[in-house]
Amino acid sequence: MKARYNRISTSNQNLERQLAKQNPDEVLFNDVVSGSVAFADRKSAKELIAQIESGAITFVVVSSVDRLGRNLQDIINTLEYFNSKGVTLRVDNLGLESMTLGKVNPTFNLIISVMANVAQMERETLLERQREGIAVAKSKGVYKGRVKGSVETDAEVLAKYKDVVKFLKMNKPLRDVKSRCGVSLGTVQKVSAILKKDKELANC
Repeated sequence: MKARYNRISTSNQNLERQLAKQNPDEVLFNDVVSGSVAFADRKSAKELIAQIESGAITFVVVSSVDRLGRNLQDIINTLEYFNSKGVTLRVDNLGLESMTLGKVNPTFNLIISVMANVAQMERETLLERQREGIAVAKSKGVYKGRVKGSVETDAEVLAKYKDVVKFLKMNKPLRDVKSRCGVSLGTVQKVSAILKKDKELANC
C-alpha cells in the first residue's frame, strides 16, 4: 500500500495544501505537532512506522521534505530508515522518489540533504530573529514578556494553550497531547489540573 504523511504544527493550520495531490489509493497519516519533534516520536508517524514494519506500507508520499521535520539529522535518519526497509519516499514539490527500480536514487539523497539543511537553517534563523527581537525590546524597555515571578491566571493559561485544552477534552493521554502540541509535559499537566479544578467547581 501507499501512504501519505502530512504534518501541521498547530490545529489552527489546515491540511488542504498538503492534500492537493492526494490519490485515492493512499492511506493518510496526519500529525499535529512541531517539526522539531523527532519523526519517530510523533503519534501518526509511529503508526506509519508500525505499518512499514508489518510490510503493509512500501511507498510514502509527503508534500515537501520539511513535513518530515526541520532537523537535518532527523530527516536523514528517517530517510535511511525508509531505505533500509525498501520503502520508496516521494516528495511532491520536488517530483522525486528515493528509489528507482528498487535501488537508492543518489540524486534524491543529495537534493534531500540540501533541502533538509535549508529547512534547519530557516528554523534556526527564525529562532535567532526572535531572540534578537526580544533583546532589542528589552534594551528599549518595551519587552512585554511575562515578568519574572508573576503568575498567569487560569483563564490566561487556558487561552494560551487552546490546542492543549482541545486535546485534553478529547481525553487524549497527556504524553500524546505533549507530542501533538509541541509543549512540555509540565505544561500539559498544568492545563489538565486547571480543567479538573474547573470541572469540580462546576459540579459543586
